[in-house]
Amino acid sequence: MNLFSIAWKSVSQRKVASLLTALSVALGVMLMVVVLVIAGAVDGALNQRSIAYDLIIGAKGSDLQLVLSSVYRVQPPIANLPYMYLDQLRNDRRIETAIPLAFGDFTKPEHGGFPIVGTTNEYFLNEYTPGKMFEVADQEGTRQLSELYDAVIGSQVAHRNDWRVGDQFSIVHGSADSEDAHDELFTIVSVLRQTGTPNDRSVFLNLEAVYILDGHQKPIDEVETRLKDFYGNDKERLDIAMNQMEQLKQRRAKGQEIGDESMGYGLDTPDAMKEITAVFVKTREVFDTITLHSQLKNGSKAMAVNPIQPIKRLMTNFVGPTKSALMVLTGMIIVVSGISIFVSIYNSMSDRKREIGIMRALGARRSSVFSIILAESTVLCIGGGLMGWLIGHGLSVAFAPYISAETGLLLDGWALNPMEFVLFPVLLVLGALVGFLPAMTAYRTNVADALTS
Repeated sequence: MNLFSIAWKSVSQRKVASLLTALSVALGVMLMVVVLVIAGAVDGALNQRSIAYDLIIGAKGSDLQLVLSSVYRVQPPIANLPYMYLDQLRNDRRIETAIPLAFGDFTKPEHGGFPIVGTTNEYFLNEYTPGKMFEVADQEGTRQLSELYDAVIGSQVAHRNDWRVGDQFSIVHGSADSEDAHDELFTIVSVLRQTGTPNDRSVFLNLEAVYILDGHQKPIDEVETRLKDFYGNDKERLDIAMNQMEQLKQRRAKGQEIGDESMGYGLDTPDAMKEITAVFVKTREVFDTITLHSQLKNGSKAMAVNPIQPIKRLMTNFVGPTKSALMVLTGMIIVVSGISIFVSIYNSMSDRKREIGIMRALGARRSSVFSIILAESTVLCIGGGLMGWLIGHGLSVAFAPYISAETGLLLDGWALNPMEFVLFPVLLVLGALVGFLPAMTAYRTNVADALTS
């Protein structure tokens, strides 16, 4: 019979005490596994190229805010760009794809306050992350914004509101908790499959519909001022814009504005009146990305951001330290559990003196007794760790659907973090450390005193 078999029989004789001691280790390991699984999902959501585009172009300001507002949709936009600037980008030989986005509205608070994204069908025909295309979750979905008031919704929006193709909803202006509701009803034409990206909690509308909503058209004087600021040194484009504005003024003065009969809002809005929040850009070559980024960085009109870099800073400065703090906390729980194993074994030594004396009298060497006690503490540490590892991953698998539905994170409960491969060697060392002192007590036990006790 080997040392671990003897140690296991010794542990089995004290089932309740051994189980409670192992459970304390299991609790710490379970918490660590759950933290690692969730942290892995967050890392995957933030570290991946959440969009399959090379650059995001927006108004001058914070690059992190531009990424958080346009990609992750958790921050308000910096400012808007003239819609006419989109034509410039599309005519740039370096740019293969330029997709506009407009933000500012939300679903009603009772519908979750999800962000509204005004865009074009081209958005759904491109990869949402490298190598992955949008798919519809229903057979009836078309993934097309064909009509003015069509809507495509993400999986989390559909789950939260139990919405399906054909359902209608209205939206609010300004913020997620606003009561300033628009009168228009939008019809769902498609529900997207879960992507594990912010698209799951977004509602996509036809960009043209965004421009005619009440309150979205700014006063002509304000628009003209913005155009002059933006195109101050570009006389050709400024003249085109101002001509469009002048024609709009004349039509309105004559009462000739084309309107939606049901709503009464203008449908003849010229490009000069329109604005966009951001543009997702895919360049033809890597060198084109570099030159375009450098050009806009040195200019004063707009800025281009590589979406990976700001998120790396966020991970390094905020998410990383938070994850480390949680790991330290769970590590301390495991250390405290190790101390409980030490106390349990050490306190049992006085009750086991006669047992140890008999073992020695039957020929067991001091080193064998020492090894048996070390093996017991190791069995408790490794056994508790294995129990906690299985429980942690089991809970992650069980709650993954709920977490995914509520947060949009794609949680793989059985995903292994590299730190887990270090966990069991650490528990082995911990078992040896906490068992050393009780083992030395057993090693020094006097046979004669033990047998007469």
